Amino acid sequence: MPPFDSTARKQAPAEPRYRTPPHSIEAEQGLLGAILVNNEAFYSVSSFLEPKHFFEPIHQRIFELTGEFVRAGKVANPVTLKTFLPHDLDIAGLSLNQYLARLAAEATTVINAKDYGQAVYRDSMLRSLITVGADAVNLAYDAPVDTTPLKLIEEIEKQLYEIASTGRYESGFQHFAQALKTAVDMAANAYQREGGLSGLATGLADLDSRMGGLQPSDLIILAGRPGMGKTALATNIAYNIAKAFKQGDVRPDGSHETMNGGVVGFFSLEMSAEQLATRIIAERTGIPSNKIRRGAIDESDFEKIRDVTVELQHLPFHVDETGGLSIAQLAARARRLKRQVGLDLLVVDYLQLLQGSSHRASEGRVHEITEITTNLKALAKELGIPILALSQLSRQVEGREDKRPQLSDLRESGSIEQDADVVLFVFREEYYHQMRKPTEANKEKFAEWMAEGERVEGKAELIIGKQRHGPTGTVELQFDAAVTRFGNLDTAHRRDF
Repeated sequence: MPPFDSTARKQAPAEPRYRTPPHSIEAEQGLLGAILVNNEAFYSVSSFLEPKHFFEPIHQRIFELTGEFVRAGKVANPVTLKTFLPHDLDIAGLSLNQYLARLAAEATTVINAKDYGQAVYRDSMLRSLITVGADAVNLAYDAPVDTTPLKLIEEIEKQLYEIASTGRYESGFQHFAQALKTAVDMAANAYQREGGLSGLATGLADLDSRMGGLQPSDLIILAGRPGMGKTALATNIAYNIAKAFKQGDVRPDGSHETMNGGVVGFFSLEMSAEQLATRIIAERTGIPSNKIRRGAIDESDFEKIRDVTVELQHLPFHVDETGGLSIAQLAARARRLKRQVGLDLLVVDYLQLLQGSSHRASEGRVHEITEITTNLKALAKELGIPILALSQLSRQVEGREDKRPQLSDLRESGSIEQDADVVLFVFREEYYHQMRKPTEANKEKFAEWMAEGERVEGKAELIIGKQRHGPTGTVELQFDAAVTRFGNLDTAHRRDF
């Protein structure tokens, strides 16, 4: 048998296929015409459509100019716009004046303007997907030897998220007017949101009044020594936000707005999902979690658990219990969750259990933590959500008489303190009070210890050690250790700090 000739089956190369990227000149023309005839049509698309979403460059410029006129309270029509456009344009054989007049003459109605705008937006998204797809092919063909397929996937996933969440791809500078518009929108949302908060309400009234809720793009560090209740507090906040979730209108990209509360993603790197669920059940039912685990419950307790479980099943609360995640893997999973079901709050329990890149790890733990906190802050900005990351404190707290934590107590505190927008410390004097129990033989000291116990029993302090956009200080909370539940302190038991 003659040797196999791989060239024998080769066919003559096919003629190259050239495909025009998705676009609809008619939709762009119809929308622009509607706006030129009735400037109110601009407001039906301005919330989601930008000049770069148009395929035709002249259409991009016309839409940009129209927006400037309308926002300035001026009339945008063929006569007012032509002065600001090149006079020597030749558009399919038409002069600038003729083309603007044709747009106005063939305009769609204001009622259909939004539909045309969504068609333009859709085509722009498809073109961005084509760009990302081409990048993926080129990256796969030309990948450096030291680049793993997983890194390539994470990079492509990041680009896909940028398209899915904002319709932008590799965005750069933005005009300050856009930032001002975002700030005004935030204030308007705060006015309309329940409680009048610009951020997500934690359900802890005094904390919300100090912080205005958990703010989008913020990296919030919640730190404390073991036994203080960091995970319990984070779980309580996450539950309160998920419980308050109300879905709003559908956006042009098919996703839904969040009117109140939010979708929660919880990375439980230390505790299993079952343990986390047991904690939430205990908090909601008032049945201690150790009784639930041991089955030391009666029929009425079981009915409470059943009812709460039915309620919890419908919460927008998503748990990832994978241990040993790298910061890159966490970011990829968070983007995927936001793209698939939405994401308004991300909780990481806890920071020191994340891994950085192998390069940073080889340089030492401090450099690795720096990479992790920097990437968490970048992820908060990218997703436009608050990230609540728990952190351990160093043992030097235990050596002080006053064991209230300080910023310098943060492990690898340089990067954590620098990258965080907010640093919260949870502190319970009751925990340390139990360790100072004297013998009952010394009646005087024992009496003092009992009196002090009554003062600190069931109370916790949440110390705001850092806040970029608000005051620092201390918030008193109620804490039920049996069910690991934090709550608002009764007004009668509050005191000023």
